[in-house]
Amino acid sequence: MFQLQFTNDKGHIFVSVQLKEETPTRRSPRDAPPSSIQRTKRRKHPGTAALQEIRRLQKSTQLLIPAAPFIRNVKEISNFMNPEITRWTAEALVALQEAAEDYLVHLFEDAMLCAIHAKRVTLSK
Repeated sequence: MFQLQFTNDKGHIFVSVQLKEETPTRRSPRDAPPSSIQRTKRRKHPGTAALQEIRRLQKSTQLLIPAAPFIRNVKEISNFMNPEITRWTAEALVALQEAAEDYLVHLFEDAMLCAIHAKRVTLSK
């Protein structure tokens, strides 16, 4: 136990502070360092991670195809079809990408409905 006393020049004010020494506390088994306890990692049921990813992607509105490769493909195809068209506005490329992703999403939705109708779980060739 420590005790401190302070006074001013006139000796009128006394302040005493008592500090307790910290005693080491016992650690519970939960607080033990992780190296001493071998815990097995919890595993999710098969398909849970895929369903969580599907829900996350359905909530988002971001584009899924990376922009740079899509733009390269658009410019390559447009150059092959008509070499005179060399410039594209950014809005036109974004509109093309949104339309392409929407088309692909609906295509895969219909393909999945056909697979479920044929009593299949996954899509195949």
